[in-house]
Amino acid sequence: MGKIYITGLEVDTLIGVYDWERVRTTQLLLDITLDVDLSAAMQSDDVADTVDYAKVAECIVKVGKESTFELLEAFGSKVMETVLANFSVASITLKIVKPNILPNAQTVAVEMRKERN
Repeated sequence: MGKIYITGLEVDTLIGVYDWERVRTTQLLLDITLDVDLSAAMQSDDVADTVDYAKVAECIVKVGKESTFELLEAFGSKVMETVLANFSVASITLKIVKPNILPNAQTVAVEMRKERN
């Protein structure tokens, strides 16, 4: 097994509990860690033998565009379910950072993990 990391992925989505958050999209920053079997790709040097991280990023951005969740936790669950359903990964760890949401904090973040059943 190995890991693929995508850090600081910018995802625009409609998210938030308060009315003022529901009028425009918010840019979230996502850090994604995928547990993946990299052994075939290590031998073949062929992208077909690994998880294409560009396609994973594209998939996550699409989830963001189509989502209207109130909570980061619900958005994160949808992201993880979608990645697990569409890519050959054993598990995903997802950190979602919401910048500039509290007046006295730079960011708020949640981190969660989901494994393939």
